[in-house]
Amino acid sequence: MVTFDDVVAMTADLPMVEVGTSYGTPAVLVKGKAFCRMWDDNRYAKAGITDTEVMVVWSELETKAEIMATVPDMAFETDHYVGWGAFLVRLATVDPALLEDWLEEAYRVRAPKTALRQLDARTARDSG
Repeated sequence: MVTFDDVVAMTADLPMVEVGTSYGTPAVLVKGKAFCRMWDDNRYAKAGITDTEVMVVWSELETKAEIMATVPDMAFETDHYVGWGAFLVRLATVDPALLEDWLEEAYRVRAPKTALRQLDARTARDSG
């Protein structure tokens, strides 16, 4: 099972990332804007989820729909998230490699242009 500490490790090399809170839950932020956060405790009971921790991951709406259709055992939404640019991830079942990809995409959705330029420059340098 992936933990919040694993998520922090997966995102540690992204520019301008910090660990903080969002809506009172542990979160990973870029320049003060959350791009993933743990689900708050009262949501579990409302959704009837007892077998996993859940993380909220920001995304583009089109990407969200594709992810949820492809891996519904890992990614889903509740009524609260319908039409909103984020989906929910079951940390007990998620493939860590997929989650890492989703986290980078979430970062790209929320990061300022300066952070994206730094990331793209580093990616180009590392692949070249």
